[in-house]
Amino acid sequence: MMAGTRFALVTGGTSGIGLASAKGLKLAGWTVMICGRRAELVEQARSEHGLDGAVCDVTDPGSVAALFDEIRSSYGRIDLVFNNAGRFAPATPFGDLAVETWREMVDTNLNGAFYVAREAFRTMRAQAPQGGRIINNGSISAYVPRPQAASYTTTKHAITGLTKSISLDGRAYNIACGQIDIGNAATDMTSSMNAGSLQANGTMMPEPTFDLKHVVDAVTYMASLPLAANVQFMTVMATTMPYIGRG
Repeated sequence: MMAGTRFALVTGGTSGIGLASAKGLKLAGWTVMICGRRAELVEQARSEHGLDGAVCDVTDPGSVAALFDEIRSSYGRIDLVFNNAGRFAPATPFGDLAVETWREMVDTNLNGAFYVAREAFRTMRAQAPQGGRIINNGSISAYVPRPQAASYTTTKHAITGLTKSISLDGRAYNIACGQIDIGNAATDMTSSMNAGSLQANGTMMPEPTFDLKHVVDAVTYMASLPLAANVQFMTVMATTMPYIGRG
């Protein structure tokens, strides 16, 4: 990699927030690699948007380790990781939540984020110059739950603890870690909100969304800071969504 070039990895980078953020970082001058589970979507991102890509299952620590081996071999260092891969689960009353669903959500949203952050931390600690930045994708569900979303809510609360722990342990190695918490960005995953979302009082109500561009701007800003400065937590949300006062 050329001197002065900044390298960024975006997980869950084949669609939605991940793909949009990868494109935004590239426009801002970063060399960007995306990863995802589906080879055809990785190839589509490469061919349509000029993004380097790799197939990686973040729930598999071996797959994540192999990805970082490839990054170190091809690029020499890593300056930024947007730890974005995650998933939703269908709304389910807590007493009816299947153990299999719980495990799948924990495996992707929490374990996957840990595997990626751990490999990033190890790489940033060992490289010269030392250091880098990790941005974890949390959610407003890192603070307050939606009804019938225990598995998602729990994993996102845990991401906040992960972010704080990385921030503390990373101080000695010039590793910064922050978290972006997004509420109702307009993506395919949130398109159903226009028809109605379950509210705490049991009713269904349409919820507003906001332009994904503002998430990209926020991620790009967080990434642009020198390692001596950090956005620890940033919430970006649709102004009138039922978040403040939820429940």
